[in-house]
Amino acid sequence: MSTDDEVIRKRLLIDGDGGGDDRRFNALMKLFIKWCNSDTPDLDSTSLQRMLSILSQAEFAMTKATFIHEMNKKQMERYKQIQHDIDQNVNLAHEEIEKCKSDLEEAKFVRKNRQEYDALAGVVLSHPDRKKTTSELENLNSELEELTDTERKLNGKLEMRRKQFHALLTTIHHLQETLNEDDSDSEMEVDEK
Repeated sequence: MSTDDEVIRKRLLIDGDGGGDDRRFNALMKLFIKWCNSDTPDLDSTSLQRMLSILSQAEFAMTKATFIHEMNKKQMERYKQIQHDIDQNVNLAHEEIEKCKSDLEEAKFVRKNRQEYDALAGVVLSHPDRKKTTSELENLNSELEELTDTERKLNGKLEMRRKQFHALLTTIHHLQETLNEDDSDSEMEVDEK
């Protein structure tokens, strides 16, 4: 059975696409030999017509095979071009994917920064703004100056009252000593009497 397969394989390789070219050429050779050996004119013209028909079929098969070969070559070139285009598109897609990955990483970084900014902005917004704080600080400073001035005035009054109180106490003390002396002098006068 394997020998039959090999015979069929060899016939297909010799025959080409299986169109029966080798049988045609064998038939053409037989007709040509018969035509050469023939003496009758009827047989000659019929044989000649058959030979021309077989030659025309062989020419057609050969032309067809040539066209098929050219078409296959063009198709192979087209496939190569398509493969080149596909490879180029795949490379462009890989580059685009890498670009998108880097864009994604950058977008993640920007998003993280925005979230941190929003958190800081919330903290900042929870405190009063600079103008308000500055005006409050100026108000407090002017109030502090007024209070400091009032304190100075009150300290001056207090110091004056201390001095006055000290003078009063000193006067009272002198007065009391004077009274005590007067009492003692009066007692002595009474004792002398």
